[in-house]
Amino acid sequence: MDGILTPDELAALAALDTPTVCNALELLDPARRTVGFTTRPLVCARPELPPIVGYAATATIRARQPSQLPAKETRALRLAHYRAVAAAPKPTVVVIQDLDPEPGFGAFWGEVNTAVHKGLGAVGVVTDGSIRDLDQCAPGFQLLAGCVGPSHAHVHVEAFGVPVTVAGMEVVPGDLVHADRHGAVVIPHALARRVPEAAALIGRREAVILKAARSPDFSIEKLAEAMATQDEIH
Repeated sequence: MDGILTPDELAALAALDTPTVCNALELLDPARRTVGFTTRPLVCARPELPPIVGYAATATIRARQPSQLPAKETRALRLAHYRAVAAAPKPTVVVIQDLDPEPGFGAFWGEVNTAVHKGLGAVGVVTDGSIRDLDQCAPGFQLLAGCVGPSHAHVHVEAFGVPVTVAGMEVVPGDLVHADRHGAVVIPHALARRVPEAAALIGRREAVILKAARSPDFSIEKLAEAMATQDEIH
């Protein structure tokens, strides 16, 4: 990990929406155009919340069948996951992969787990599993999930602190994750401090096109002029 960001640096990232972060990463590293972000739709429980950004704490779960471990060991494994979340750099974004053939059969996330994770310093979750108790979930805690469902079934933690893949996005513990109602993206640590500046440059370039497109005398000729001007902005 290339250093922990300061609160101001994190706030600068949180001020951007996730599509803008993706655009900035593409400018900084063209290879990021095809990797590092969610590629399948996720349900956003609270689209009105601002973007979240934090360091990933990861886990895998199953719900279709009971854990193969004794109840005491199953409980200890969940507690170990909680300890890992508590020890992770803050703020924390929890990223959980559902390993069931039918992800989301049982919800890990609801009133209790959102309260527990928020209390341990997490600001939200990105999962391909299901969520429930939408009206009772911890205030201000963001949830992006594969689906919404009513039951927790046999949900249990399989492993924690491991690489996971959620909705096409690969994440390892400690990755910097940015998410909002559009989805989520991993911000490479080496690029994180440059993202706001790159986003500002993109904004200046887009402003030229938008100004032309919104003018009452907009035309193909005006668009061509704006595109030429856009190319000169550095």
